[in-house]
Amino acid sequence: MENLQTVVLGGGCFWCIEAVFDRMEGVTSVESGYMGGHVDKPTYRQVCNGDTGHVEVVRVTFDPAKTSYREVLDVFFTVHDPTTLNRQGNDMGTQYRSVIFYSSEEQHREAKKVIDELNAEHIWPNPIVTSLEPASKFFIAEDYHQEYFTNNGSQPYCQLVVAPKVKKFQQKFAEKLKA
Repeated sequence: MENLQTVVLGGGCFWCIEAVFDRMEGVTSVESGYMGGHVDKPTYRQVCNGDTGHVEVVRVTFDPAKTSYREVLDVFFTVHDPTTLNRQGNDMGTQYRSVIFYSSEEQHREAKKVIDELNAEHIWPNPIVTSLEPASKFFIAEDYHQEYFTNNGSQPYCQLVVAPKVKKFQQKFAEKLKA
């Protein structure tokens, strides 16, 4: 039996992050959903309104024998802007904040270490504002959000927003692409 690990990541619209991790070697599943709020079983409309406290997230399950937690974080920090508070592009509000919901103290320590290293390297002109929060209850998003880019790739939002993030991943992490 595989020794799989899971991390929940918020980096703006979940369609973007899901599309990237769907293509990463060692990732066994990616589910779009919501975490971090105060409403039980939130809907997409409720989360988009910004009053539930939830974040649009993806739950990434990966095989650490094929890809490390650090590699997952490296991809995450490459495909979104971790320096904008409560915003990714035109998506604004706490539901789009940059966040890592960690499931162990080891994940927390490693995420903090990565953030500290990236800040020290001054990759971005502003400091990283990605929050580190303990994982709470994950609510899976409605069915039509799952594999959204795969199923709706020709839509303008997908072409203008999701596709460039997927392309960036494919170019920067070509060795991590699924066969």
